[in-house]
Amino acid sequence: MLDFACMPKVGLSVVIPVYNEEADLAKNIPILSSFLEKEMEKYDWEIVIADNASVDKTPEVSRELTTKNSKVRYVRLEKKGRGRTLKKVWLDSKKELLSYMDIDLSSDVSFFPRLIEKLEGGSDIAIGSRLVKGAKVIDRPFIREIMSRGYSFLFRTFFGTKFKDAQCGFKAITKKAADKILPQVKDTDWFFDTEMLVVAQKAGFKIAEVPITWKDDPNSTVKVAKTAWGDIKGMWRIYWEKPWEKLK
Repeated sequence: MLDFACMPKVGLSVVIPVYNEEADLAKNIPILSSFLEKEMEKYDWEIVIADNASVDKTPEVSRELTTKNSKVRYVRLEKKGRGRTLKKVWLDSKKELLSYMDIDLSSDVSFFPRLIEKLEGGSDIAIGSRLVKGAKVIDRPFIREIMSRGYSFLFRTFFGTKFKDAQCGFKAITKKAADKILPQVKDTDWFFDTEMLVVAQKAGFKIAEVPITWKDDPNSTVKVAKTAWGDIKGMWRIYWEKPWEKLK
């Protein structure tokens, strides 16, 4: 008879990309760690603070957190770019299941287990969504809501994809899928998510979209106009390059 208690746990990496987030790190990493300890105990989980060349006290705060919790790691890249950081940390990881979420915890962490359940149920990628039935969005400025839905319509029309919310910072992917998809993803910043998802779906990978509760962070440092222009340029680039063809 198999002793399931002695079987190795599935590895799970939760990456937190940050840039100048000393305050939120000190406040939210303990919250996230406590949640994972309670709700994800059947996994061999870790939290990876992925620093995008911060110039505040993020490195000091992060290192202090690692001394207090052996399941928290700190990785620093000297070049900025959320996509660059996620790509490196995910490709370097030895865990079977990979994920990331924003340090402000705008996405309700209680929905995180549902992402992981989707991966274990056969999906290659699972994404939190603010744009599907059942999702709840709190305190989001009207202009950002319109821009988000407009962008969703644009990339779905452009590429014929089915997922709706490409930009929500709440995603999970199997290591097997990441190792195949990420080498084809060139963007190093905010378009990284969209490019990864478009490449994945066009290449035949299975994407699950999970409705979540999301609360807007009024202190977000995302520059909407700059990000939108980067998205448009990214869409135009991959439309012509068709990186998914390399995976078929």
